[in-house]
Amino acid sequence: MTLAKRIIPCLDVSGGRVVKGVNFVNLVDAGDPVELAKRYGEEGADELTFLDISASVEDRKTTIDIVRQTAEQVFIPLTVGGGIRSADDVNILLRNGADKISINTAAIARPQLINEIADRFGNQVLVLSVDARRGRTASGFEVTTHGGRQGTDLDALAWVEDAIARGVGEILLNSMDADGTRAGYDLEMIRTVRAVASVPIIASGGAGAIEDFASALGAGADALLAASIFHFGIHRISDVKRYLALQGYPVRQ
Repeated sequence: MTLAKRIIPCLDVSGGRVVKGVNFVNLVDAGDPVELAKRYGEEGADELTFLDISASVEDRKTTIDIVRQTAEQVFIPLTVGGGIRSADDVNILLRNGADKISINTAAIARPQLINEIADRFGNQVLVLSVDARRGRTASGFEVTTHGGRQGTDLDALAWVEDAIARGVGEILLNSMDADGTRAGYDLEMIRTVRAVASVPIIASGGAGAIEDFASALGAGADALLAASIFHFGIHRISDVKRYLALQGYPVRQ
C-alpha cells in the first residue's frame, strides 16, 4: 500500500502571532495562529505544524494556551515544536492537544533527550527538526540551532543517523538556505538525507511554484511543509493536491 503524500502548512509563531520572513529574518505578520489553523483544517491540510520560533532564543517554553486553542479548532494531526527540553514538557503538550512534538536545539545539546521521549511515548510522536545549511562538514550540510541563528559544526547526515537510531520517528528537514525564498525546495539536501534516513522526511523551506512540490517528492520527500505561499494566498492546499494527483502522486483529497 502506497501512503498518501502529506501537505502540511506550518505556523511559525512569535509573540502570539504567525510570522514569516526569509531565512528566519525580516519577519512580517501573517495572522492569528488559531484562525489560520482552523482555515487550513477546512481547506484540506493533512497535518499542521506549530513552531514557536522564539522559544529557544528567549529560553522559555512553548505557549501552551495557543496550542490548546489551536487543537480545539483542528481535527487533523498537530505537531508542536519550540522550547521543548524534557519528556515532561512533551507530556504537557500531548495533554493539551498536540499529537506529535518536534525537537531541535535541546536534542543537539543533550541527544539522550531523544531516547527519553521515544522510550516514554513511542517514536510515532517524535519529530526531529533539522535546520540545515551548506557548511564545512563531511556531507557538506551543517545543522544550525536557535532558528538558524547559530551554527553547530555538526554534520547533518551524521546527526540524522544518530537521531533515528535513538528513536526519532520522522525528520523535518528545513533548508536554511532556501527558507522563505520561494525558489524551490533544496532538492540536493533532500536526496542526500534520503540516502541515510529510514524514516519519513518532511521537506521544508523554499516552496514557491506549484511544480516545486512534485520536485521535492521526486527527490525523496514523504511530506511537504510550506508556510508563506499558503499564508499569503499564493497557492491553496486543494490546488497543490490536485496538481500532485495529476502527476501521479497519491494524495488525500
